[in-house]
Amino acid sequence: MKRSSGILMPVSSLPSPYGIGTLGQEARNFVDFLEAAGQGWWQMLPVGHTSYGDSPYQCPSSFAGNPYFIDLDELIADGLLTREEVDAVNWGDDPQYVDYGAIYENRFRLLAKATERGFERDREAFEAFAAQNPWLSEYSLFMAIKKSFGMISWVDWPDEGLRRRNRESLERARRELADDVRLYSYIQFLFFKQWNALRDYAHAHGVKIIGDLPIYVALDSADVWAETVNFQLGDDLKPKEVSGVPPDYFNEDGQLWGNPLYNYDFMRWDGYGWWIRRIDGASKLYDVIRIDHFRGFESYWAVPFGETTARNGHWVKGPGLDLIDRLKGWFRNVEFIAEDLGFATPEVEAMLKGSGFPGMRVLQFAFDNKKPGDYLPHNQIENCVCYTGTHDNATLMEWLDEAPESNLRLVKEYLGLPADAKPEELADALLRAGMSGPAKLFVSPLSDWLCLGAEAKLNVPGTLGWWRWRLQQGQITPQLAQRIARMTKLYGRAELELPQTDASGAYPPGVSEDDLYWPDYPFKKAEEK
Repeated sequence: MKRSSGILMPVSSLPSPYGIGTLGQEARNFVDFLEAAGQGWWQMLPVGHTSYGDSPYQCPSSFAGNPYFIDLDELIADGLLTREEVDAVNWGDDPQYVDYGAIYENRFRLLAKATERGFERDREAFEAFAAQNPWLSEYSLFMAIKKSFGMISWVDWPDEGLRRRNRESLERARRELADDVRLYSYIQFLFFKQWNALRDYAHAHGVKIIGDLPIYVALDSADVWAETVNFQLGDDLKPKEVSGVPPDYFNEDGQLWGNPLYNYDFMRWDGYGWWIRRIDGASKLYDVIRIDHFRGFESYWAVPFGETTARNGHWVKGPGLDLIDRLKGWFRNVEFIAEDLGFATPEVEAMLKGSGFPGMRVLQFAFDNKKPGDYLPHNQIENCVCYTGTHDNATLMEWLDEAPESNLRLVKEYLGLPADAKPEELADALLRAGMSGPAKLFVSPLSDWLCLGAEAKLNVPGTLGWWRWRLQQGQITPQLAQRIARMTKLYGRAELELPQTDASGAYPPGVSEDDLYWPDYPFKKAEEK
């Protein structure tokens, strides 16, 4: 990976008249914006099928794409839906936030119509897709059975034969639920058709995709139901212990995630086949895979099933470099980023060094007046990825609003800013610090470039009701693209030809000289105008 930069932006946060961002024209418009801004990377959150809680980190499949991201305008153009059918739906009353309830009630109804009209027409292409994706059969059956039982978790299905995957029970369900099996299968065909088109478009415009790989999978998933032997489950098929993180400075109860833990003894005996299949699936989506909670490979926090907090957990040794080396051997052309945030023990540091993967440095964590550390720009190394913040952090503007005054004094002193510097000036200086630093990759959430506050927060770990913020039409502009492009070129993260004037001395529409060359903060420029 060469010296470069990118922007973190969830697909769900793209503008759309249909309640949530999709893989259609607005996604291509965002790629155009990234290209104009000189950005080589679009970092996304996981694009998997979300379930209860709407978190992209708790999905019913490690492989399936999110049906909500299928673009309805493209289905209309393809003859699978009508304009009247789509426009008749109320997708929510607030365009700034996703209304998951409205989408859940309406999206699948429209996708069922598309399936009725397109499945036979696309049968040959669909069968080729199914043959290339062997996970599809188990996933579509799993979802069809869930639907038949009112979407309750598979561990609570009233049919024990289906819970325990009795062959005759599965064959009966596949016959009786054939229509819904077809529906969920064809939805995935549509998702990947649109995904592949978007990824090809991004590549053609010099943009590659960084995607998140959650270290754990949801208990209520086809992954666990179909391959229980890979997880620490009891005779009742419920987890013995579940995932989380211990109490710390930020949370006295820790975080209780509730995912089933892996049966690493079996996985090691099996040659880590489950992980190999999972990475292979992710590599079909992303150009670089960011492994979430990477330290869990060294040791993980195990909490007895049924606990209401993570307090009573204990550390268990993980597979470490044994698994990592196996994956590197299988996927020699896949690049990884290790999310190594949190307390780094010597063992975790040794595992990261042994992997060769770049770790993460978050600027919001750097300016603790009590203990400035390795996240400060001058302490960063080349083999890392610098972020202003992640999806679990406050936006820069919110962080600056809430930070202790002692931390803000350190920010201003470190960055050479006056004591009366405005929050927008601090945010701009922090973006410059990340962009100019030694890390080979710098990534910042789009909300930080837009100087948005708490209204654009994506998530608070361990709580529900997030993943809802959406970009509004007109918030990204040619001026913003050129501001980012100028900074990107200035700090050597892209070789760019910035816009030139035409014969009459005019810049391209929407761009002025001030957008390209500003010796001071652009906010002051705006005030002077």
